[in-house]
Amino acid sequence: MEAGTGPGMADDGLEILDMTLCMEEEEEEEVMGFLLAVIRSGSIPVNYFLYESSSGYALFERLESEEIGSKLADVCEAATDLTKFGKMVKLKSFAPFKSAAHALENMNDVSEGIMNDHLKAFLEMNLPKPGKKSKVVLGVTEKSLAGSIKDGLGYECDASEIVLDLVRGVRLFGDKLLKQLKEGDLERAQLGLGHSYSRGKVKFN
Repeated sequence: MEAGTGPGMADDGLEILDMTLCMEEEEEEEVMGFLLAVIRSGSIPVNYFLYESSSGYALFERLESEEIGSKLADVCEAATDLTKFGKMVKLKSFAPFKSAAHALENMNDVSEGIMNDHLKAFLEMNLPKPGKKSKVVLGVTEKSLAGSIKDGLGYECDASEIVLDLVRGVRLFGDKLLKQLKEGDLERAQLGLGHSYSRGKVKFN
């Protein structure tokens, strides 16, 4: 019999494997329990979310609605229906960019996770002050930007799938929700900004 291959070693290996499987099962049960609790409570922590468009920054408030609910499945469904989505969110404020150069500067900062002075002032002006009485959780699509906002202003930020669905709804109905803009403004701004951003990246590389 070779060293280290006796029955005792085999038994030890099986025990370690059993322990690992048990730990994995416990962790899986814990995660599933948490998800079920969230679904049953019907709650989403996000009550505001930021939309970074090619025309400017928009801050939306997520409305409480018993009719629509606030579970992930409801958000996904509402994001493709303007009537339902309009009952779920409300535009709180919109800050247009001053020029194409200003838009490009902000797009570069967002892509690098930087909260510049323009965005900082916009959030400070329109969000309730963070505190125990007014719990603010801001939805942000860019995780690095979410970290900068939390560090700089003290707001809790969320970059989960629910936030992505909320922003997807705004992108889909942008012309209807951002009433300050005329039909087609967003598409034209996106096209122009996309070209400028691409040229800048090529030049930098």
